[in-house]
Order: sequence, then structure tokens, then C-alpha cells
Amino acid sequence: MSAEIAVSVLVVIGGVFTLIGSFGLARLPDVYMRLHGPTKATTLGAGATIVASMVALTVGGEGWHAQELLVALFLFLTAPVSAHLISRAALVRKLDSVTHGDSTGNGHRRPDDEPGADQPEKV
Repeated sequence: MSAEIAVSVLVVIGGVFTLIGSFGLARLPDVYMRLHGPTKATTLGAGATIVASMVALTVGGEGWHAQELLVALFLFLTAPVSAHLISRAALVRKLDSVTHGDSTGNGHRRPDDEPGADQPEKV
């Protein structure tokens, strides 16, 4: 009975965080803000759902499965990397943010402005 309650709570928590992340992705005004929804809230929601699946299968008598753990590990490793790549691409493409800077890009720190950006890359 307590395992069923724990699984139910984890599924509800996962659903709430996934819903909040989805709203953030749909409603926030620019790409820099939209990154937070799918990379933080939705990842946490998916993680809670995966933990609920692990608990349900373990308590249900089917034993422990490594697939859920691998899925969670893959999710928690790839979400920050994809967020970094998306934000880096937005900086390189000089996309505007509504929080800082202006339409000309003043106020944003760009990869071209980083120290050593004018130096040739080491091979």
C-alpha cells in the first residue's frame, strides 16, 4: 500500500513538472528563457516518472531493471549538453533576448567577445 502511494506521488510530481516545463517552453518570450522549461522542469518530471517506474516494477515482483536507470542517466547527461548547444547556437546567431541588450546585440556577451576569440584555433 505504501509503495502504491509512493508511485502515485512520483507520477503526479512528474506530471506536474512536465506540465510546467511544457508551459514554459510554449509561453516564455525568447530562446534563452525557453531553455529552462525543457531542460530543468521537464527533465525533473521525466526523472520522477522513471523513478516511479523503477519503484513499481521492483515492488510489483518483476525485480529491478537497469533499463530505467540507464534511461534516467542518459536523460540527465544529455539535457544540460543540449541546453548548452542550443544557447551557444543562439549566441552565435546573435538572437535577441528580451532581458538584456538591444536589437543590435549590445549588452550580450558573445563568443566573439570572449578573450582569445581573435586567435586561431589550436589543432
